[in-house]
Amino acid sequence: MKILAISGSLRAASINSMLLRVLAAVAPADIEVRIYRELGELPLFNPDIVDAPAVVARLKDALMAADAVVIASPEYAHGVSGAIKNGLDWMVGNESFIGKPVALFNAAPRAVHAHAALLETVTVMSASVVGDACITLPLVGARLSEEQIAADPAMVAALKAALDVLRRHVAGGA
Repeated sequence: MKILAISGSLRAASINSMLLRVLAAVAPADIEVRIYRELGELPLFNPDIVDAPAVVARLKDALMAADAVVIASPEYAHGVSGAIKNGLDWMVGNESFIGKPVALFNAAPRAVHAHAALLETVTVMSASVVGDACITLPLVGARLSEEQIAADPAMVAALKAALDVLRRHVAGGA
């Protein structure tokens, strides 16, 4: 199974990006987690642009090739980051999210507004949000390194459980 993991943060020290790297590291051998790294290169969405720039086409292609998508995004001023919203806006006019299994990861339990906004956006885009694969981990403020997260049995169990739910959903069993 192929999963495209998208962090809504452009920060080098992003906790959301770290969470997705740990997800890729702990994924079973039969699940490939590819981390999308071009979010910050997308131009601002403009519906007047008929021929999508190459970077936008690559995002669409990556989404279409994925069996499922995992998005982890921070909350800024009670909303999702501009970077993730811009990336999603570029995909509104195509079929890349239609029926696509999506799991939303939240690295901050208090980030309820961004999570709700992200849920609303991908739902409107006709994604198949897999509720049991959506997880919240208390990482913001915990000051854990990537290695510490990967060594935490409870966090690894939560990540693996989310992957297992996604796998079953993609296989038609969830």
